[in-house]
Amino acid sequence: MVLRTELAPLPPGPRVPIAVQTVAFGSFRHLVLPVLRRRYGDVISLSLYPERKVVQLANLDHVKTVFGGSVTTFHAGEGNMILKPLMGEHSVLLTDEDVHLRARKLLMPAFHGAALRGYRDMITELTVAEVERWPVHRPFRSHDRMRVLTLEIILRVVFGVTTGPRLDELRPLLNRLLEIGPLDIFGWHNPKLQRFGPWKRNFEVQQRVDELLYAEIAERRRASDLDSRADVLSRLLTVPVDDDRLSDAELRDQLITLLLAGHETTATALAWSFHDLARNPIEHAAALAAADADDEKHLEAIAKEAMRLHPVIGEVARRLTEDIEIGGYRIPAGYTVMPSINMVQLDSAHHPDPLTFRPSRFLDGNSPPPGSWMPFGGGVRRCLGAGFSLLEATIVLREVLTRFQLTPDKAKAEPQRPRHITMVPGRGARVSVSPRRA
Repeated sequence: MVLRTELAPLPPGPRVPIAVQTVAFGSFRHLVLPVLRRRYGDVISLSLYPERKVVQLANLDHVKTVFGGSVTTFHAGEGNMILKPLMGEHSVLLTDEDVHLRARKLLMPAFHGAALRGYRDMITELTVAEVERWPVHRPFRSHDRMRVLTLEIILRVVFGVTTGPRLDELRPLLNRLLEIGPLDIFGWHNPKLQRFGPWKRNFEVQQRVDELLYAEIAERRRASDLDSRADVLSRLLTVPVDDDRLSDAELRDQLITLLLAGHETTATALAWSFHDLARNPIEHAAALAAADADDEKHLEAIAKEAMRLHPVIGEVARRLTEDIEIGGYRIPAGYTVMPSINMVQLDSAHHPDPLTFRPSRFLDGNSPPPGSWMPFGGGVRRCLGAGFSLLEATIVLREVLTRFQLTPDKAKAEPQRPRHITMVPGRGARVSVSPRRA
């Protein structure tokens, strides 16, 4: 609610230097935040680079207050400003209110309804081509293979084609942009660092990616058959109302957002799915039966449970435009509130035995409490690609599990490790596969 008194205290939190808090949050937040919650409660104040006061929220009712609040008070775009150097100021992730609604309206048709149904054959075709190249009886990093596959899929969705020298160069560069650690993020917001070492190399990669995207946009603008194409870029170039047509800079920002955010979550969720199935014989057998029966609800539940147990993104962010009060604490305008996906999804109050991989949580009317599963965020800013991601995961699981049985390379589960703003399997979700049928 909007604060009406100055008497409420500010949220508590650690007092260590901002650099220490930033590194701890960037590299170990999945370990640090539960400790801070036990010490400070459900509302925790942190200071993070660059010059940002943030408040982590672990209570589901508080999270619902944020997701259900006014978009004029809770600015998601401003909350994601750490991504601005990479995604661009026009990105659907970084804009608010009317500007955001315009971008979302233009992008949404590519990820809903008939468009989703039209992607099934394409996803299946690319998945079959990928898994038929997998080595058998030899451990490999399933996360790497899923990143390759989901990147191919989103390239097809965004550009309509996946061949040509420009896209061949773009693929490895996009992967390099994603191979960014917490310390690399300092270079995003400090031009002086971009003249040195890894920060310089990252900046040069990003510049080359931009050059390739602008070249693709220019070439596509000259195409004479845009009306017959269904890919995202062609759709955006054929918007019927002149006032809504996007500039090259706006197009670039939406394309890079889709390319980077449009495959990473799904790839990581699939890798964790293989990791967990390989270590759980009962769930593995149930998954094989579901794949054989083309039981898409069960296969989707596997992906959902992987996203619950191993959140790819640990929190969502909303920057406040006015003071609010949550949980008895005053949070001033200019602060960023962060509903914690990690703490809510691993809370036994909402998910009994929360550290156990159990897809049945999402089957037979056993869905968790509303709002307690939020890998795609919530409210009006919920990820517009959520349906696409789950469809993609379901198809990939079916194609893999009808062909192979999974075994882990080691019985011990892999730890999480940070990569830029995401958390991924520490050893790449290594598994072995063996053919089910001759």
